[in-house]
Amino acid sequence: NLPDVGKYEEILAPYTAYYVQATKEKKIYLTFDNGYEEGYTESILDILKKHKVPATFFVTGHYVESEPALVNRMIEEGHIIGNHSNHHPDFTKMNKAEINKELKDLEHKLATRTKQKETLYVRPPRGTFNEKTLQWVEELGYVQMFWSVAFKDWEVNKQKGWQYAYKELMKQIHPGVIILLHTVSKDNALALEKAIVSLK
Repeated sequence: NLPDVGKYEEILAPYTAYYVQATKEKKIYLTFDNGYEEGYTESILDILKKHKVPATFFVTGHYVESEPALVNRMIEEGHIIGNHSNHHPDFTKMNKAEINKELKDLEHKLATRTKQKETLYVRPPRGTFNEKTLQWVEELGYVQMFWSVAFKDWEVNKQKGWQYAYKELMKQIHPGVIILLHTVSKDNALALEKAIVSLK
């Protein structure tokens, strides 16, 4: 069952844009979107460190401004910092110059508050894209990363228990998966270690 973004594989194919790795090997790419902090990122980092699992964290400008210590910890512990834009706008309603400013402003905040100066990977905010945005972001020198596993985990007042997050992850897993999780989810924080152990 293709995820929603996978239905656009034909549009993604000409660009440096990925939602999955085409492989039969048991490879998993763990990614988190970080727009703001709900107090779970530290425990997520503890679990990743304990199990020696690298991840990618796509951060916004607000997150870098408010949580530079956590971002620096991500960097120090070997995780990739991805660009989720400065203000989390809809790229499909913007022109190339506006998109470039969003991405460069995020990098400027990273450079002034953390040990990282630039980013390579972009996750378009809100997951919105079209052929123009794919082309422009590639022309700006970035690799665009979507996902092949996701579920509704970002509503902080509608968490369903760690079992829900665990089951959603495990039932969708496949070789070459790019997993999208949000660190604001209590369910994810509680399910992560169990999922890592099971997946290993």
